Amino acid sequence: AQPLRPVSFMLYFLEGADEYTVESKAAFEKIFYEIARRQAAEIAVIGHTDTVGRVEYNDTLSLRRAERVRNDFVGRGIPTYAINVAGRGERELIVPTADDVNEPRNRRVEINIR
Repeated sequence: AQPLRPVSFMLYFLEGADEYTVESKAAFEKIFYEIARRQAAEIAVIGHTDTVGRVEYNDTLSLRRAERVRNDFVGRGIPTYAINVAGRGERELIVPTADDVNEPRNRRVEINIR
């Protein structure tokens, strides 16, 4: 039997917070299901921000977002050792913007499951 193919998801967050958007709250269940159906899943959770605020603040916020997702997975029974988290701040924008631009698509956490 072949292993399941890796999959990626994105969850989006409210401005300046580690709170999910309404759409991302609903998407969380789909992502959790995908993790739960795999044996020994390896999960990478990478937080990002838009360009509003100082670089240092955004680095911290992106990590808080990634940790929020990890903690929510762990709270649902996914083992901590299966989840790697990182924060990239505003360095890897999906939508390139100037500094101090509020871009909702950049306020995200990428989840890669294999």
